[in-house]
Amino acid sequence: MQHLSTRRHFLKAGAFLLLAALAGCVSTKPEKPSGNGSDQTEATLGYVNALRKGKGLAPLANDPVAATAALAQANRMARNGKMSHLIGVGDSFLNRMKGQGVALPAAENIAAGQDDAESAYQAWYRSPKHLENMLGSGYRGLGVAVVRNPASGNRPYWAMVLSSSG
Repeated sequence: MQHLSTRRHFLKAGAFLLLAALAGCVSTKPEKPSGNGSDQTEATLGYVNALRKGKGLAPLANDPVAATAALAQANRMARNGKMSHLIGVGDSFLNRMKGQGVALPAAENIAAGQDDAESAYQAWYRSPKHLENMLGSGYRGLGVAVVRNPASGNRPYWAMVLSSSG
């Protein structure tokens, strides 16, 4: 009888762990913003293209698919009140981009707390890795978004997606 009780305990524990893992999974489909979100691609494109021009690189174009992916990422961060590329168990940048139809190779810059597109751009410009992304020669498209969620104190969460489409 003790053997059956122990077995049930392990089965229940296994089921609980499986449910917890599934609950942490993140959908790769863009979600409707949980707060106040907006496409900031046009407001950011001039800054990025001026930077690229100064380095002899081709300009980027507004990529609506990348903008949708950026909005989804900004939304995820605002919903969770956390600036992070990876949110949830099993999250993967590559799978997220593929699932949203973003042309690869792709890169993502994130920021939080900046009040406008210029301030977000300046934060990325001052960060060596983010600057490297903006200067990537394999990118042709750009999408930028910001989301403010009342549940996370209306802090602005920014995401930039660079894509090879454009």
